[in-house]
Amino acid sequence: MQRRQFLSGAAIAASASLAAPAVARAQESFSWKMTNAYGPGSPFYVEGPGSPTDFCKKVEAMSDGRLKIQHFAAGELIPALQGFDAVQGGMVEMNAANAYYWAGKIPAAQYFTTVPFGMDVKGTNAWLYNGGGIDLWHELYEPLGMVAFPMGNTGVQMTGWFRKEINSVEDFNGLKMRIPGLAGKVYAKLGVNVQLLPGGEIFPALERGVIDAAEFVGPYQDRRLGLQKAAKYYYTTGWHEPNNVTELLINKAAWETLPADLQAIVKTAAMACNVESNAWCDATNAEAMDDLVKNFGVIAKPLPDEVVEKLREVTTATLQEGADADPKTKKVHEAYFAFKKQYGDWAGVSAEPLLPVLYKS
Repeated sequence: MQRRQFLSGAAIAASASLAAPAVARAQESFSWKMTNAYGPGSPFYVEGPGSPTDFCKKVEAMSDGRLKIQHFAAGELIPALQGFDAVQGGMVEMNAANAYYWAGKIPAAQYFTTVPFGMDVKGTNAWLYNGGGIDLWHELYEPLGMVAFPMGNTGVQMTGWFRKEINSVEDFNGLKMRIPGLAGKVYAKLGVNVQLLPGGEIFPALERGVIDAAEFVGPYQDRRLGLQKAAKYYYTTGWHEPNNVTELLINKAAWETLPADLQAIVKTAAMACNVESNAWCDATNAEAMDDLVKNFGVIAKPLPDEVVEKLREVTTATLQEGADADPKTKKVHEAYFAFKKQYGDWAGVSAEPLLPVLYKS
């Protein structure tokens, strides 16, 4: 009897000692910092439903305060586009931005923000979450000591604001335009003088004629900048950014210190923000577009078909050049477009015939 009691007691003690580390891990708390590429008060990019500050609140609530993230907008802790270096160097644990800002360091990173003539938000999410996209993202960043997840999406962005009407490809020649990313490379091949300006400098440059055209985001954000007061032609094709992913960048060493449940909370909160932010953009853009046309005399229309086809042709060549120049870009490029082909076949028989039926005015 005593021997059985001893063995039973020993087993309980052993079980308790094994469980102790797990219990201790579950009680650990963490205080992190997140920087941001966008300035204080920016809707979607800093504040509002599904924004980075909303993400921080969600994580703290879901973790019952065990993971608190202090958010710093651009300029509050570091300059706007130094988040990559700050996360990599361990100065902060997280950064919110767009991966195409790191194109000079990692050309393939651009595919994790948007691809001209690529996929819309639904196709992109399908690729990221279920088509191996996030795995490729991690593979790309792993040698640099970082991981990343999608944390927001604007959906399709507008082609941009033009002071003069675009009737042909020749109208781009000599045009001065604010446009970032891969699309800027495409426009440059058509004779556009590409300008890289932060959001706050777009309106005065467009108003004074320093630039002839500008792309920013969409009706809500563009109206907030007052771009409708500087140009009247608002093109709607959205070929250059059929969607735009917000990147949650995380220091890998810090990430690995989190217990599994907190890692799951971070990923779940980021996914929730990805969905919620896109829903907010669609709702606010619908109202803003109606307002711009009715109350500001904005002329909103798609680019001419022949212009779009030329842009497609130059885009295909530009993307292929980038893939041929860098093995990592080539791997991401091929995976992205293989998935796009499969997804596009499905969208062609499902969404494409349905949308005109559902939203015919």
